Amino acid sequence: MKSIKTAILGTGFMGRVHLEAVRRVESVEAAAIAGRNAEAARRLGAGFSIPTIATDYRDVLRDPAIDAVHICTPNAQHFSMAKDALKAGKHVLCEKPLATSVEEGEELVSLAAQKGLRNCVCHNLRYYPMVQQMRSMREAGELGEILVIQGTYSQDWLLYDTDWNWRVETKAGGPSRCMADIGSHWFDMAEHVTGLRVKSLCADLQTFHPTRKQPKHSVETFANKLLGPEDYLETPVDTEDFGAVIFRMGQRTRGSVTASQVAAGRKNRLSIEIYGTRSSVAWDQERPDELWSGHRDASNQIFIKDPSLLKPAARSYADLPGGHSEGYDDTFKQVFRRFYASIGTPVGAIEYPQFVDGLRQLTILNAALQSHRTRGWVDVPAQAGR
Repeated sequence: MKSIKTAILGTGFMGRVHLEAVRRVESVEAAAIAGRNAEAARRLGAGFSIPTIATDYRDVLRDPAIDAVHICTPNAQHFSMAKDALKAGKHVLCEKPLATSVEEGEELVSLAAQKGLRNCVCHNLRYYPMVQQMRSMREAGELGEILVIQGTYSQDWLLYDTDWNWRVETKAGGPSRCMADIGSHWFDMAEHVTGLRVKSLCADLQTFHPTRKQPKHSVETFANKLLGPEDYLETPVDTEDFGAVIFRMGQRTRGSVTASQVAAGRKNRLSIEIYGTRSSVAWDQERPDELWSGHRDASNQIFIKDPSLLKPAARSYADLPGGHSEGYDDTFKQVFRRFYASIGTPVGAIEYPQFVDGLRQLTILNAALQSHRTRGWVDVPAQAGR
């Protein structure tokens, strides 16, 4: 089988994560890296023996040998880079959020359809084996009618006013930070697992640090910062540190979620609880191999990930036998494997989130921002075919 040649656009935290995962996918070759910082791109490329290093991503797009690109740059660059890549005839896998506005998302969905190219938004957190097990249990009717869904996505990496990242700035990250960065993952998972759609919501957002200390030099995502007064600039901030949303799904289902980047001790905790008329399930990303199942008239259970015990539809998302943990980096491998398989088999089923799913999250996010501004409930528009 001829290998598919791909390029990684972006050399920061997510660029490295994507590069490492691509190298774990069969018949895919990471052939190029593009990054604005020439030295960072050179170091990353040298470490992984990547033959082509560029500082302008358009040079990579002009290369006819490149079949696909991964967009791992700051949010505000996603739209223009994805648009250019599609016009260049490349299949596109884009980090979330797909863009920074609904209008941009709609344009990318339309362009990808016109070009007939594969397109994916990296909502990778769907692809933990136990998340797929929850979805399979719901599809089998084991939960009954979903009554309540609730949870949180909590991190602490922006707890202090000395914590800084490009996501803090609207010009780089877009009008929302916490809800766009991690709240979108939670809502994508909630809709994916339950099969229901958020119909309306009411949101409250909060910026706890209206000013932050911006380093005078580049800082890696999640890196510790030990700065003195001479190392930073006091910078105004208008993106949120925290968000709380109550929402309605389907006809009767009700839910609530909080997203926080100032939750001391919570490193990367996506927690989701789904309560049905027959039974309930709960999952925590910081304990990814465990799934809690709750019952009214019988003992509750904790299942440990074991492919031989998973539902058939969930089994293919676990590559390792029971007792061998599969985590965050493995979810990228699972998404990428399915994305690249679809390039090789154009008539096959799509088993990954597409641009239309990224647009869905932009639509929910837009409603949350509107709700916060108006201090009231907002309907979430439905999408055709979703």
